[in-house]
Amino acid sequence: MVRLEADSVLLFSGLDPSGAAGVSADIETINQFGVTPLPIITTLTAQNTQRVLSLEPTKNSLLELQFKLIDEDISFNTVKIGLLGTTSQVKTISKLLSNKQGLNIVLDPIISSSTDDILSSKEMIDAMKNELIPLCLILTPNLAELNALAPGLNEESAISSLNCPWVLLTTSDSSEIQVEHRLYHNANLVSKFTYKKLTGQYHGSGCTLSSAIAALLADNVPVEDACKKALDYTYQSLLSAKKVGKMQYHPNRTFPKQL
Repeated sequence: MVRLEADSVLLFSGLDPSGAAGVSADIETINQFGVTPLPIITTLTAQNTQRVLSLEPTKNSLLELQFKLIDEDISFNTVKIGLLGTTSQVKTISKLLSNKQGLNIVLDPIISSSTDDILSSKEMIDAMKNELIPLCLILTPNLAELNALAPGLNEESAISSLNCPWVLLTTSDSSEIQVEHRLYHNANLVSKFTYKKLTGQYHGSGCTLSSAIAALLADNVPVEDACKKALDYTYQSLLSAKKVGKMQYHPNRTFPKQL
């Protein structure tokens, strides 16, 4: 039986030549859920599993043209946003999305890489907070990213300061034995998801998680269920991760180990 209409997720994502993160991670993940990825590259990078050396943002005019052509041809109601390259790019994407109604927008607010390279300026963070985040359905920051978005505040106050209905806070960047991810709805804690801390360093786990959430939302899975299923999927991909380069492991998104 031929399926004539497929669920789709529009991606705004960077290109990681190592294949572990960015658009490669997004496409691999979304395909695993039977959903079609529609990728728009925001930033070309020079990086590997050890470091990020260079970023080259896509021209805003090209982003606008790509979005226009996709939007006039292919139906989508879910958008996943990853690495953004400039303040003007944040503003351009915010304007494009604000003109289209009924979108479920998942933002992985990438502010630094997993190798601790800083990828966003203060001006970009401010534009994200003021123009992009209010359009989103759910954010997936780690603790460092939450602190960058709302510095000087405790966790509850920081999340309350963000104008977004759902926030899935991941804590793998600070946990030692157990990783507890916390899901907030309208600044109220609604769920906790706990996993054993894995040894080693992983590249692209945040991209995997946010893309899995987006794929599930595109398939009309409720937000809380989508977060739990996406976290389980991401954890499985880390349990069977691959050592491709010299430092960080690649999540195995294609053949995750069953729990």
